Amino acid sequence: MILRRAFLSLAATVLLSCVSVARDDERLEKFVFEKAEMGVPFRITLYAADEDAAKRAAEAGFARVEALNRIFSDYEDDTELVRLSRTSGSGQAVMVSDELWAVLSRAQVLAARTDGAFDVTCGPLTGMWRNARRKHELPSPERIAEMTARVGWKKVRLDEKAHTVELLMPDMRLDVGSIAKGFAADEALKTVRANGCPRAMVAGSGDISLGDPPPGRKGWRIEVVGLDLDDAAPAPIVIEIANAAIATSGDRNQRFDADGKRLSHILDPRTGRPLTDHALVSVIAKDGLTAGISTACSVIGPKEALKLAAEWHAAIRIQRAPEGKLEITESPEWSALVVEREKK
Repeated sequence: MILRRAFLSLAATVLLSCVSVARDDERLEKFVFEKAEMGVPFRITLYAADEDAAKRAAEAGFARVEALNRIFSDYEDDTELVRLSRTSGSGQAVMVSDELWAVLSRAQVLAARTDGAFDVTCGPLTGMWRNARRKHELPSPERIAEMTARVGWKKVRLDEKAHTVELLMPDMRLDVGSIAKGFAADEALKTVRANGCPRAMVAGSGDISLGDPPPGRKGWRIEVVGLDLDDAAPAPIVIEIANAAIATSGDRNQRFDADGKRLSHILDPRTGRPLTDHALVSVIAKDGLTAGISTACSVIGPKEALKLAAEWHAAIRIQRAPEGKLEITESPEWSALVVEREKK
């Protein structure tokens, strides 16, 4: 009898708790905030009890991204990343922040795994091709060779115990943009959560970090666009996920045409040249830093990308049209998350 009463009491407590949570969810409103950070529009979507609470959480999230930009940007003159690059070839091992260490240490693991297809020492190449896109003028083969010679993930020495980084060759330049935005989205989401809004989504261009789902939903519904191929473009699909991240890399929005070829902003650090296979790669993973393998997957091709995604416990969708003919590859994990496929 005592056990039965205890069980009934526990069941009643659980029921009341569920009712209380449901009522709390009913009082939540949706708010959307947007601000330019890290060179792209960052959008924070969250559910809160009132506008003041929503603003506090969003402002804290944007402040976190702004602080991280002062660490990771390669556009500004006095960020931690730029200061580190200036020490290249000096023989100096530089102690770095926890944030920069997290990104660089993960980048080196990915560089080793892909044999340099992903390489954050590609800064000299990034700068050269940015100028080429602005001027619509291809660099000479000699210039490409010169910049490629300044790239190499093996020329970075990390000391985990001392938390230091040494760049072993002169004139190196780091560019962590391919994974730093995903890390920043993660950190902004953590900040929004800490400010009382766990039902939130942070999107920085193609990098999206997702918290608890909207009230009454199993997940956030995210539309994944199709590769732009005029009349042959595939229709968008919709996935539903929560407490995860998705990153998309490709030449849909950043590219230029030269010599009859479509040149992506994504570079192969091993050749020093842009990708030309016209692709869009989306990766879903436990966090934005992991989902950032989408850039590496763009470079290594579908077969190796599927392997890499499986190793990193990620789901992946690859859309390619190397000769104008559409090819779509999805991992089983990705297909399981699709809730809507539009027919075109």
